[in-house]
Amino acid sequence: MTAVDERGMADFFADFEPPEGAKAELLRGDIVMMAGPDLVHNRIVTEVQDQIPRTRWERLQTQDVTVTGEASEPVPDLVVLEAGRGPESGRLLPSRLITLVVEVVSRTSVDRDYGVKRLIYAAGGVPAYLIIDPVMAHCVLYTEPVGRGEDADYQVQRMTKFGDPLPVGPLGIELDTGSFGAYQGVRPHSWPSRNR
Repeated sequence: MTAVDERGMADFFADFEPPEGAKAELLRGDIVMMAGPDLVHNRIVTEVQDQIPRTRWERLQTQDVTVTGEASEPVPDLVVLEAGRGPESGRLLPSRLITLVVEVVSRTSVDRDYGVKRLIYAAGGVPAYLIIDPVMAHCVLYTEPVGRGEDADYQVQRMTKFGDPLPVGPLGIELDTGSFGAYQGVRPHSWPSRNR
């Protein structure tokens, strides 16, 4: 897709209204729609948010993010930035202001969360990207983004099983993962091993 096409898609997406009950994201020029999340998913997001001290960090759920140089406007499950650092208003939060992005894997988002979204957040210079995976009952924390555009990725990957403490260095906290739920009856996958 050319830069003109991508910009046109971003302009189109700005006015796009997904069907009621659906969430839409722009990921490298493609509009992706998802149904509403599972209760397990929502409870994990709330649990993580509650463990991040609001005295130092602003925690925003389903905030649209813009990434410079990308035809992408992902909508992470949780975005964390230093308190007082964000703009007063607006639909889009620049990725350069974000310290941590959290995505909780859904039954249909596995490939996007581990694949294209990881690369988009790295391209946006987000210091830490946390994938919480109720399919496999583990968390994967990516840190140290490098590169630009299609060549961007994270240099460090740390996997933690549900139930074990998860240090999140950029926030200076340790997450308790003991109460994170898992999906029942969902086929296992092979991520993240195949993306490295």
